[in-house]
Amino acid sequence: MKTDELREKYLAFFETKGCVRRPSDVLVPTWDPSVLFTPAGMNQFKDHFLGKVKLDFTRATTCQKCLRTGDIDNVGRTAFHHTFFEMLGNFSFGDYFKEDAIRWAWEFLTDKKWLGIPSERLSVTVYRDDEEAFRLWQDKVGLPESRIARMDEDENFWPASAPSQGPDGVCGPCSEIYYHLDDGSEVEIWNLVFTQFNRVGDPPHNLNPLPSKNIDTGMGLERTASVLQGTTTNFHIDNLFPIVQAASEVCGVKYDYESDNGRRLRRITDHARASVFAIHENVYPGPKDAKYVIKRLIRRAVLDGYQMDLREPFLYKLVDAVASASKVPYPELSETTERVAQVIEAEEKAFFGTIDGGMKRIEQLFEQMREESGVMVPGEEAAELNKTYGVPPELLQTLSAEQNFTFDWAGYRKAMDEHARVSGGEQRVLFQTGPLETLKEALRETPFVGYETTQTEATIKGIITTQGDEGKDDGQLLSHIDRPGDVELRIVLDKSPFYGESGGQVGDTGIISNSNFEFVVTDTQRHAGLIVHHGKLRHGEIHTGEKCTACVDTEHRTALSRAHSATHILHHALHKNIGKHAQQQGSKVEADRLRFDFTNQKAIDEGTLVQIERDVWQMIDAKAPIEWKTIPLADARAAGAMMLFGEKYPDPVRMVSMGDFSKELCGGTHLTNTGQVEAFELVVEESVSAGTRRIEALTGSRAQSHRLETKELLASIATTLGCDPSDAASAAEQLTGDVRQLKKELSAGKPVEHPSEFVAKKADVPINTEDYNSVRSAVREITRKLNVSVSDVVDRLSALLSDRKSLIEQLEQITAGGKVSADELMSQAENVGDAIVVVAETPGGNANVMRGWIDQIRKKSDKPSAVLLATVQNDKVILVGGVSRELVDRGIKAGVWVGAAAKVVGGGGGGRPDMAQAGGKDPSKLPEAITAAKDSMRKMLEKAT
Repeated sequence: MKTDELREKYLAFFETKGCVRRPSDVLVPTWDPSVLFTPAGMNQFKDHFLGKVKLDFTRATTCQKCLRTGDIDNVGRTAFHHTFFEMLGNFSFGDYFKEDAIRWAWEFLTDKKWLGIPSERLSVTVYRDDEEAFRLWQDKVGLPESRIARMDEDENFWPASAPSQGPDGVCGPCSEIYYHLDDGSEVEIWNLVFTQFNRVGDPPHNLNPLPSKNIDTGMGLERTASVLQGTTTNFHIDNLFPIVQAASEVCGVKYDYESDNGRRLRRITDHARASVFAIHENVYPGPKDAKYVIKRLIRRAVLDGYQMDLREPFLYKLVDAVASASKVPYPELSETTERVAQVIEAEEKAFFGTIDGGMKRIEQLFEQMREESGVMVPGEEAAELNKTYGVPPELLQTLSAEQNFTFDWAGYRKAMDEHARVSGGEQRVLFQTGPLETLKEALRETPFVGYETTQTEATIKGIITTQGDEGKDDGQLLSHIDRPGDVELRIVLDKSPFYGESGGQVGDTGIISNSNFEFVVTDTQRHAGLIVHHGKLRHGEIHTGEKCTACVDTEHRTALSRAHSATHILHHALHKNIGKHAQQQGSKVEADRLRFDFTNQKAIDEGTLVQIERDVWQMIDAKAPIEWKTIPLADARAAGAMMLFGEKYPDPVRMVSMGDFSKELCGGTHLTNTGQVEAFELVVEESVSAGTRRIEALTGSRAQSHRLETKELLASIATTLGCDPSDAASAAEQLTGDVRQLKKELSAGKPVEHPSEFVAKKADVPINTEDYNSVRSAVREITRKLNVSVSDVVDRLSALLSDRKSLIEQLEQITAGGKVSADELMSQAENVGDAIVVVAETPGGNANVMRGWIDQIRKKSDKPSAVLLATVQNDKVILVGGVSRELVDRGIKAGVWVGAAAKVVGGGGGGRPDMAQAGGKDPSKLPEAITAAKDSMRKMLEKAT
């Protein structure tokens, strides 16, 4: 039976049992703080199990995309472990329970109409104290006692070991179904979880029966397909083996199941599949959380390729194979293969640049262990290699064994656990607790009426004190409060016109009041289905249950709507000008200000930015109607509405349309026509991370004000540079070039003639200051060249002018004191053994110039060299000394040498072993210091010989 057929049979079977077929949840549920990736089918139904949402159905079945990294070190090594996999599930929310779950599982597995697995191939386990499950398997299914094993809580309870170790909360025993393989081993294919208890406190009487009992089951799609197809490993089933074969071809290595390369190719297959699905959902490799996991997976796969002698990116070539193997259940993968491949290739290129460093560090580690007679590779070192270079522990273990070293797995895991805690990758609390969860369980949701009105009568349902540290929901639920002032509060109503922050749009502000109190809403957030109003009590006393009026600040709301509607227009303009790959990665919509992150591999040039803005303005000037309606998700898809991969949409869904150019699924607030955006000003285009760009823009009055400020800024830049505004960009470029060249000349000690004052050259093509686009482009060009923000550009130009003047003065001092060159100084060298010694006064020099001369001498000399140069500036002595690496290796240190000479002139100093600087207060003793320096270096060289 093919994998796609198995998936469909499972879902169809449970539909015959009254279960509602639901689609897979996204792989990365960004709204759920308890997990990085969706780990199981039940994850999307957590609130259903807890009774915190209105139940539209009480039975469900799904095939869920999952990603877990708990067994990552076993991937490729064992027959059945994966990071990415699909889990078939059936669920009951207070409906059917143990008997039906057990009977249906057996029916699906053994009935010839469905899977037809011989019953003698199957055995089960139950929790040791679950007599009910044991009897059902024995009496209802007919399994002999010999094929029903009683297991302890660490094996057959969910969460594992919950009765004795916790956590408190919903839990229950489980029953696992095993398939017996031809070689005598067995593999778990299905786990039935019977959620029937609420754990409170410590044993023995801490499991209280739940009033509503639930079923949560999970069958491994790949494992069951492997059983049905008779393969030795999941990696040989029909939708995985083609990827293994593609990996073999791409890597140029024959696939042999038993070989090390066979294990590597299986691991590459798994990690490629996981990375493709995650990046498809816009989770790019990065430094924290889910992004860090994807970075780690890609780098582990690349290291496997490296061990098979690959030195160029290869993993990205498997994207098409992954999409093809998954085209039946997940056809949307084919829409993003180019983008996904680009992201993976970029990460591969970055990593290939560091792999050699990792292997070199391993060689150094082994050499150090041999010198110290070490026998075990420290876990901390292994963790550091993993974090810095991405070296998997199993690779390091293999290399260690080749050198007859053991490996500290316990220390490695401890160090990585600490790293996970710091980097945000630790396991989260599965079910949240706190006063908001209490309200959610009672209210389930706060109806939002803000699309229709900005003011409504409501009832106070909850008063909560502020959140604790790190945003933990550990505030206190109150019945009333009478403390006006600075106390931060959260208010929950029975309905609300306030928009809670979501989809990038920040929350509404306004007033909640009645004749007894006035509460100022400074922010509105969402907690699952609840709308939570944050703010302070201005006066009076609030009681739960009393009536009030909730009134949104309409001016603030309108400014938010301007920016949000502009975001949709900008998204369309990006698609038009740089391509459909420019998918939204994130956004923030504030009052007349927006930030929009999107996928693109490189910066957008100035000409394209200008065209993007022109297109936005054109759509604003068109005053196109903005409409929205709630329709079935399938109808929205058929209408061509833009849907963001990785975003979870309700069904039905709200579709926002703008003219005939934009249809997006969006829950935010919007204008009624595009002309109400009033103005649009693109302020910043910059990089956020590899493959992700950011645009910041202004709307409404803020955009108009910014235009005036930009014109004024260009005038200020021109005044600073002493030129006409039309020549400002050219003059700024000339100034930065001058300073760069002067620094180079000063470092080399080769001064040339320069004017003592800056005279701005005219631009070859002066900008048109009457054209605002030209003005703005000039300001952008200047800020980019200076690498500063707009607010700092004038200060930076002033600093460059000052630097230019100072550099010219220093060069003129050198010219006045006679030109000194490295060759001239080397002509004064004294041979001491196999080394040369140069000690000289260099009038007119400075520390930078003297360091430059020292570097040149060390490069030019074919012998080890020691150089100490001195000068007098403003009645102070400056000494700079340097020694070549060969002399440092002999124990000679520049800092010691220069420091001793500085004492002669009444000073001190030091630095690195190869280069040091010191100062002194007595120039009259400089000749004495020079003589002392020569003598001391002779002695150091003689001693070191």
